[in-house]
Amino acid sequence: MTAKNIRMIVLRVLAFLFVVVLTVLIIVYSKEIERFKIYGYPGIFLVTLMANATVLIPAPGVAFVFAMGNMLNPFGVALVASAGGTLGELSGYLAGFSSQAIIERINIYKKIEPFVIKYGGWAVLLFAAIPNPFFDLAGIAAGGLKMPVHRFLIFCWLGQLIKMTCFAFAGFYSIGWIFGK
Repeated sequence: MTAKNIRMIVLRVLAFLFVVVLTVLIIVYSKEIERFKIYGYPGIFLVTLMANATVLIPAPGVAFVFAMGNMLNPFGVALVASAGGTLGELSGYLAGFSSQAIIERINIYKKIEPFVIKYGGWAVLLFAAIPNPFFDLAGIAAGGLKMPVHRFLIFCWLGQLIKMTCFAFAGFYSIGWIFGK
């Protein structure tokens, strides 16, 4: 075994452990995460970062963006939420980079991976733009396929921006209507 192979194994193990620890911390401290809303835009960034950092476990980040879109400028909410969400999605990318063989056994992954192989960043953008529980698998596929991280981040951010803009403006226009304000 070469030094390069050993280094790659160590990096993959560390990335996998980082994802596991981060996911556990987010689940354990989910109630405390709600307190970030009093911090405005930095709070939105942190909540969406943490909500998107969970791997294969849904977290209510878009619901928070929806609510905050009614309280703050929806453009600002969308920009900050998409930045936080994109950085959070690095956990899926790192999970793919570190443990591709484990995830390959999930049937839905077998359907998403060829889509990411064929369309690359555009597949990442599409999966990031629509609310769905499968984006983590697209991120895992991108990491497992060794998509350059900067390419992953750009396409993920564009998709997150589309999604977060829709949720922020939906909150901006509908919460008052729902509650009769």
